[in-house]
Amino acid sequence: MTTHNIVSLSGGKDSTATLLVAIALETPNLQAVFADTGNEHELTYAYLDYLEKATGIRLTRVRADFTKRIEGKRRFIETKWREQGISESVVLAALDVLQPTGNPFLDLCIWKGRFPSRKAQFCTMELKRDPMLEQVIMPLMGKGDMLISWQGVRADESLNRRYLPECDEVGGGLFNYRPILKWDIPAVFEAHRYMGIKPNPLYSQGMGRVGCMPCINCRKDELREIALRFPEVIDRIERWESITQLASKYGAATFFAGSNAKHPRGSIAGLSAAEIMEIACIRQAVEWSKTARGGIQFDLLIETDSSACSSAYGLCESTWEPVNIKGAA
Repeated sequence: MTTHNIVSLSGGKDSTATLLVAIALETPNLQAVFADTGNEHELTYAYLDYLEKATGIRLTRVRADFTKRIEGKRRFIETKWREQGISESVVLAALDVLQPTGNPFLDLCIWKGRFPSRKAQFCTMELKRDPMLEQVIMPLMGKGDMLISWQGVRADESLNRRYLPECDEVGGGLFNYRPILKWDIPAVFEAHRYMGIKPNPLYSQGMGRVGCMPCINCRKDELREIALRFPEVIDRIERWESITQLASKYGAATFFAGSNAKHPRGSIAGLSAAEIMEIACIRQAVEWSKTARGGIQFDLLIETDSSACSSAYGLCESTWEPVNIKGAA
């Protein structure tokens, strides 16, 4: 019987630390898998290339494909929307925009006709978990082998993760293993330092999390840093809002607001599509990110230097010097 050790790697600090633990333990049959959502920053893609070279661990890249589901959505719109009283202009606009783009995140949104939200966080399942299961894990199952899925989650990240076990059995020879579950953040960066691996540079540029940019759960200060340092990201989300809006039967789709969501000024319930797109769009969210005191005044102390180091984890002040492992750059 062969044991396959598979690390879910996002390019963030926790998944990288998990990979480094597996390397330090000289884990056999080790591979890393990156689920590309299409909404990552270019620095993360470059960092993943660096990790593959520095560690010598093969990185498998997977992507979700929504081509068939978008085709199904088109058939549904053609046969059902008119019966539901949706206007002809909305039907035609949706059919025009419902074409696969090749970007998993955008294709997911136009298929759904909306963006993910905190209450409907379908992005994790559709863009990360399912592609990894379908393209990497399931082809290895049913052969009598053991598969260990290494997951970089920590108990102090959320209430739900606080009660996760370190290891559990899924079935069919598949086990989930969470080796850094009880670690704190300093221990995570210490693992990088000990193994001679640099952290993702985005952590020195105001990012508290690394993965999607922006994440639907990103903090106010993080959104402000993104707009300051990477305005092209905001431009992209604005384009995606315009495209996804046309795929929605409600005529509105904003990155930080589902149909029952709130924007900084209150609930969007009862507002017209035009009003929602005007006051709850990504541009308005960025303006709100520049404010203090609940959004009622602009924060005059906000950093405006896009080249300055800014880290929530003290990486700028650190005298961190990695000790290179074999093969590290």
